Amino acid sequence: MSEEETSRYVRLRVDLVLEIENAGQLAAAALERIAEDPAMRPEERAHAEAAVREDGAEALAYLVDPVDLVEALPGAELVQASWSSERVGYDPDDEEWDLDEEDSNDED
Repeated sequence: MSEEETSRYVRLRVDLVLEIENAGQLAAAALERIAEDPAMRPEERAHAEAAVREDGAEALAYLVDPVDLVEALPGAELVQASWSSERVGYDPDDEEWDLDEEDSNDED
């Protein structure tokens, strides 16, 4: 690919940390989304439902779809997407979580 062709592609990285305040509500919403998915096979559905009931991170993965963020953008077409969720040890006072510091390093 020429430089002109590759310069048309942009990698958008988004890193979110969410606090699960009500695991039951989150799981219920994810289970509803799974139940409404016509493309999901029964054995896939059973696995997804079990995962969502056990882990809030799995529930989030079924509810948050980055494709929805860019699907309707004019002049842009989604070429590739992937996402995951995982439990993390979060300490807002730890420098590791200081997003402002990370942004200033990117500008250098």
